[in-house]
Amino acid sequence: MVWTHITHLELVGLLLIGVAAWGKGFGLVSSIHIIGGVIAVGVFLLLIAIVGLIGAIHHHQVMLFFYMVVLFIVFLFQFGVSCSCLAMNRGQQETLLNSAWRMLENKTKTDLESQLNCCGLLNVTANQAQFDLDLQNCPALCKKNTVCYTCGDMMLTHATEALKILGGVGLFFSFTEILGVWLAVRYRNQKDPRANPSAFL
Repeated sequence: MVWTHITHLELVGLLLIGVAAWGKGFGLVSSIHIIGGVIAVGVFLLLIAIVGLIGAIHHHQVMLFFYMVVLFIVFLFQFGVSCSCLAMNRGQQETLLNSAWRMLENKTKTDLESQLNCCGLLNVTANQAQFDLDLQNCPALCKKNTVCYTCGDMMLTHATEALKILGGVGLFFSFTEILGVWLAVRYRNQKDPRANPSAFL
């Protein structure tokens, strides 16, 4: 069972690296920071899985302990994010979108507007100056038409359903991670079958 869980973690790491490379290759995301962040998380999970695998093969106590601690930290983070996704209302979604939009580079914003065929985030009084600037720089084809939806409205239309799915899947996999921690503890406490039975330690 511990082998199955470690392999699952390796697959998640490889999947993240593959999705980031696919997104960059097809031009869906041009920001090197986003691509780099996703690849870094994938490499980190892959390395943790390799440490767990080596620890399990050699029955290495320190490696298995390190694997358990890191996996438990990942569980806490993923469990918290999943619960937040399930509990988030529309007002909180708008606040989160505004915060994320302000942090994006202009190139990333224009890429997003081109992909979704929308302009700006939300046409509200609080962010009117930012919205006017985004509208001026917007490369979307819908600008030629009379009606051009805001990206915020388009994202919020599907955000609630997407957050529920994301939260549910994240919650499910967070419990598989705590199962992995429990299995690693059980395996770590087992006697190494290759050890000399006549040795004191």
